Amino acid sequence: MTNRVLIIGAGGVGRVTTFKCAQRRDIFNEITLASRTKEKCDAIVADIHAKGLKQPIHTAAVDADNVSELVALIKNVKPNLVVHLALPYQDLTIMDACLETGVHYLDTANYEHPDTAKFCYSPQWKYHERFEKAGLLALLGSGFDPGVTNVYVAHARKHHFDRMDTVDIIDCNAGDHGYPFATNFNPEINIREVTAKGRFYEKGAWHETDPLSVKKVFDFPEGIGPKDMYLLYHEEMESLVKHYPEVQRMRFWMTFGQSYLTHLKVLENVGMTRIDPVMYEGREIIPLQFLKALLPDPASLGPRTKGKTCIGCWITGTGKATSASPYYIYNICDHEACYAETGAQAVSYTTGVPAALGAKLILSGQWSGRGVFNMEQFDPDPFMSEIGDWGLPWVESFPAGDGGLA
Repeated sequence: MTNRVLIIGAGGVGRVTTFKCAQRRDIFNEITLASRTKEKCDAIVADIHAKGLKQPIHTAAVDADNVSELVALIKNVKPNLVVHLALPYQDLTIMDACLETGVHYLDTANYEHPDTAKFCYSPQWKYHERFEKAGLLALLGSGFDPGVTNVYVAHARKHHFDRMDTVDIIDCNAGDHGYPFATNFNPEINIREVTAKGRFYEKGAWHETDPLSVKKVFDFPEGIGPKDMYLLYHEEMESLVKHYPEVQRMRFWMTFGQSYLTHLKVLENVGMTRIDPVMYEGREIIPLQFLKALLPDPASLGPRTKGKTCIGCWITGTGKATSASPYYIYNICDHEACYAETGAQAVSYTTGVPAALGAKLILSGQWSGRGVFNMEQFDPDPFMSEIGDWGLPWVESFPAGDGGLA
C-alpha cells in the first residue's frame, strides 16, 4: 500500500514536519506540501534536497479557507492523511474537506475563530460523529503542547500512577534570538494566547486569572536554571481534564523574559494587540495583523537563535513508586542543533516532529479509530518508544521537594 501524505502549511512547523517525513521514505512514500504561497513550499523542498534527502516532494498552492479548493487538491493528490499545519482558524474548513473526500486528518492546535480571542476543542469535538460515521480518524493536537505533553500524562498514568492528583505543564524557551521583541511562532496566535486571561482547573471547576498575573520561579534542569514562569490557559488542559477526571488541579506555565513582557505591555497599552478593526486613512485594519507584518517572521529566527527549550509535566499522585515524590518528565531541545538539521529553531522543531510521528502511527495502524480523538486517548507506548529516535528524547525523574509548585 502506498502511503501518501498531504501537508498543508509552509511555516516553520511545516518545514520541520516535511523534513522528518522526507527522512522516512519507508513510511511516507509520497509527500505533497501545500500553502497559499507555493514558492514557500518550493524553498523548503529545495532545502530538503540540499541536505541530501532525495525523496520527491510535490508542491501546490491552496487557500485553506476555501473548502472547494481544498477538496480539489485532496482529490488530485489522493492522500491517506492530511496533516494540517497552517493556522488554527482553518481547522474546520480542512476537516470539512477531509470528510468530503474520505481522508484522515491530523493537526497540532485547536480551533480559534479569527474574530474572537478564544480557543477550545468543542467545535472540533462536535465533528466526532461525522468522522465516526465516515470511518475516518481525526487526531487533534499532535504537536508538543498540546501533543507530547498529553502523551507524557498518559504515559505517567499507565506506568507510574494509580491516581494523579495534580498536573503542571511547564514550557520554557531559554533561547535568545537577539531581537528586542519577536515571537517564536505565529505572532498573531502567540500574542492572542499570552494576552488572554489565565485559567486553571481545581476541584472540578475552572478559575480565571488576569493575564500574566500569577508567577512562579522554577529551576529548570540541564543548566537552564531558574526562570520566571507565568500561568496561562492552554488547550491541552481542556482535553486532559475531560479524560482524567481524577485530577484535582491542572495548570499550564510558560516562561517569558522581562524584555518580552515590557514590549508586550506597551503594545497592549497603545492598542496594537487589538483584534477588532479600526479605521486608518479610510480603510479598516486589524491592529494585531498590522503588528504581525512588522515583527520578524518566526521562520527567520532559526539562524539567530541559541539556547535550549525545556517542556514537560510535573505530576503528583499515588501508586507504584510515586507516593513519596513528584514525577517530572521533560524534553530538552537545542535551537542550534534543530537549525542544523532542518533550518528551523526548536519551537518549530518540537511541534513539527510530533506531527510527523503522529502521522506515522496513523498510517501504520498503531493508532486507529473512528471519530475525533486527542493524543492521550491512544496507547502512549508506541509514541514514547519512538519519539526519542525522531529527535525528541525524554527524561523522567522523581525529584525531592515540590519544585515550588505546591
